[in-house]
Amino acid sequence: MDVVVQKYGGSSVGSLDKIKRVAERIKKRKESGAKLVVVVSAMGNTTNELISLAYGLSDNPRPRELDVLLSTGEQVSIALLSIALNEIGCKARSFTGHQIGLMTEGFHTKSKIYDIDASVVNKELDRDNVVIVAGFQGINTNNEITTLGRGGSDTTAVALAAKLGAVCEIYTDVDGIYTIDPELYPSARKLEYISYEEMMEMASLGADVMHPRSIEIGHKYSVPIYVAVNTGESPGTYIKESDEIMEETVITGLAVDNNDAMVTVNEFPYTVNSVSELFKSLAERHINVDMISQTTPVGDRISVSYTIPRNDLAPALECLESLKTRIGPFTIETNTDIAKLSVVGMGMKTQSGVAARLFSVLAENNIKVKIITTSEIRISCTIDPKDQSKAVSAIAEEFDL
Repeated sequence: MDVVVQKYGGSSVGSLDKIKRVAERIKKRKESGAKLVVVVSAMGNTTNELISLAYGLSDNPRPRELDVLLSTGEQVSIALLSIALNEIGCKARSFTGHQIGLMTEGFHTKSKIYDIDASVVNKELDRDNVVIVAGFQGINTNNEITTLGRGGSDTTAVALAAKLGAVCEIYTDVDGIYTIDPELYPSARKLEYISYEEMMEMASLGADVMHPRSIEIGHKYSVPIYVAVNTGESPGTYIKESDEIMEETVITGLAVDNNDAMVTVNEFPYTVNSVSELFKSLAERHINVDMISQTTPVGDRISVSYTIPRNDLAPALECLESLKTRIGPFTIETNTDIAKLSVVGMGMKTQSGVAARLFSVLAENNIKVKIITTSEIRISCTIDPKDQSKAVSAIAEEFDL
């Protein structure tokens, strides 16, 4: 009998009625012959509400205590779903991340999974139970509760599927993965399939359907992932290994991120170690740097621009002020009024002229680009947010998205 790991997001279990509907779907799937492990998120906006409670008491709550608090949201969901299943005659048992031996490493509020003891889950499956697992959480080697960051329930589900040799089905409030967020571009097309590489890029660049770490795990362990609407009313999107057919499409999707800030350091001392010191100091504060641009040295000075998550701007500025004491004076500019546009496609590996087409479209629409970065299958640039809608429409039309 095949094992299937399903994941239901917060909107899918946001009320008792929704939980009952999910329970009916799970029961029907189990009766079809599948062994089921079901990962759930916290109900609706519970996580945001818990965060608000914490910040109502402190401007800087300790990450350890945040993890203890936030992990309770999923615990409520798993208990309620298990109760609902047992009520309709479908045997189920709920488990926290700790109880299934989901071990993490790293830092509080953004830990990573390094191992799962599958024996508890397998034992319950052998007893013909549906296993309900709290997403987003685990326990570290110090026996402390940790969480995996936003979207961490996706990561829990894919990691469990990898450990169990199962397929992974992600059920959410959207009916698949689109070339562009339909809220930004209503004519966007739903994709029948997308490669792991493309989905990792899209997820890391602002597409909210899947958590980047979950796709990384899926790719590493070749876990088949299916993303679909939680009602099962329409076909979804398969995330899988790339093939020659995928490479025929130049651009698969466009992602937009409005949550970045751009930092520019001017008159920055140019030495063998100065740039290394800059990014090492940011890394030590666990600040993720995305786009980077450096000018050609003029004398012994350069300018360096880079983007970071907007909520990391304050610690990044503290980091730069501290850096001045070690390498000498420089000036700092910040810009939180930016939009990052990224086009992604396996076809870029084999087809030339993509950048020329992209920037020609932007130029024809009088859209100025502030910073650019590329990878083998991605081109990203930042623009003024007032030009975002125009840019999205123009790029979509140019590349038939």
